[in-house]
Amino acid sequence: MTRTRVLAALVMGPSAILAILFLPTRWMAAIAALMFLVGLWEWLKLAEIEDTLSRTVLLLLNLALMVVLTWASRSTSGFSPALFQIVSLVGAAWWLVALLWLRFYSFASDHQTWARLFKLAAGTLAIVPAWCALCLIHSDNFTAQGGFQENLWRQHLWLLTALAIVWAADSGAYFAGRAFGRHKLAPRISPNKTVEGLLGGLVSGLVVGLLGGWLAGVQASQLGALALVSVTTVLVSVVGDLFESLLKRHVGAKDSGNLIPGHGGILDRIDSVIAALPVFLIGRELLGF
Repeated sequence: MTRTRVLAALVMGPSAILAILFLPTRWMAAIAALMFLVGLWEWLKLAEIEDTLSRTVLLLLNLALMVVLTWASRSTSGFSPALFQIVSLVGAAWWLVALLWLRFYSFASDHQTWARLFKLAAGTLAIVPAWCALCLIHSDNFTAQGGFQENLWRQHLWLLTALAIVWAADSGAYFAGRAFGRHKLAPRISPNKTVEGLLGGLVSGLVVGLLGGWLAGVQASQLGALALVSVTTVLVSVVGDLFESLLKRHVGAKDSGNLIPGHGGILDRIDSVIAALPVFLIGRELLGF
């Protein structure tokens, strides 16, 4: 299993980096939409929508929402980011609600229709804003300063930085938890996560965030703001990870799927990312780096 996981990671990692750095945003948005919608398909299964037709209809409705947002964002000057920003803000606010949901573990766990409705709404609030945020961070012509970016590679590097913060935090938490983990973080939801692991993830995410920002050309005076956004991004990514674990606990599932050899489902790989992206985008825009 370990060999399979490593081989899958060696394929996925470089492919993702190359796509982020060199694909135009329209292609990056299409690939991300496909990946996120596959993750949503798995989310719907965890929400106990067993009927394939029902899941297909719900998936197409979310796809239609993405298309409508894109169509409505057209303007005479090209692309207006306002709608994408609003949806990203709604997504970031949703993860605060999700944190409260984690506190009340048993909420919507009784397999009733009303519980499914809450989880369906949660899926849309997680996936669509994350996609909007990804598009804005990667955007070929929109920057946090509201201007045009001459060096597209550097602009695309911001998306890689956001993702690398999450990836580094995940790895840092794993190794720190293995080496020093003593105090459980959320034993009822994810017994293997520890406070020490969280601290290791925070340090790793912070270091990678600062390094990515330096490569992207952030000024020395903005490092404090970047550090704050990096730490906040890590914390929210943990909420995303825990929330998916909560969904799996409610239905007794180990993984969200089996699409990726040795890694489970797509949602297992993007649960932290979908929470982190709206927060990273908003922090970057508010603090102006």
